Amino acid sequence: MNGWDARVNVSSGRTLSHPLNASSPSDDAMPRQTFLAKPGEVKTVWRHIDANGKTLGRLATEVATALMGKHRPEYTPHVITGDAVIITNAAKVVLTGRKLDQKTLRRWSGYPGGLKVKSYRELMDTNPERVVFQAVIRMLPRGRLGREMTTRLRVFAGTEHTHTAQSPIAFDTPSAPHTPGTGEKN
Repeated sequence: MNGWDARVNVSSGRTLSHPLNASSPSDDAMPRQTFLAKPGEVKTVWRHIDANGKTLGRLATEVATALMGKHRPEYTPHVITGDAVIITNAAKVVLTGRKLDQKTLRRWSGYPGGLKVKSYRELMDTNPERVVFQAVIRMLPRGRLGREMTTRLRVFAGTEHTHTAQSPIAFDTPSAPHTPGTGEKN
């Protein structure tokens, strides 16, 4: 005997088997296999968040977490398990300190002299949706999966949005629980 063959649990009186021996699983044991979602297995939930008075970076981290699906117990890194997010009132988002004047968004066309630089103050006056959109997508993974996640983000400058047909729920409510076999096909 190697020491593991005849060990008995004192509290329950049951005989324990070797941890690597899977021939006799116990009743109360956790599953050995980690759950991995398959594409289309997790149902997409549409969420709505009002950005009025929220700090840009803090809002972006919450939205990026929801888009990736890290708030769900069935999160799988290589599958889209996140929610679709609608952000309204992007024009009323708050930037702290002197970021409106000091922080810039830079775009380069690839040609000499093709660098376009705009301060966040200019962008908030002309295109506030872009400021919020860029803050969120820069927190998402790079690659195919991250680009797919960006298609699930909708940003609007005002209070109205065009996605009432999706019946979005409030951002603070929890996601729908996972039910196997009841998802959408991507």
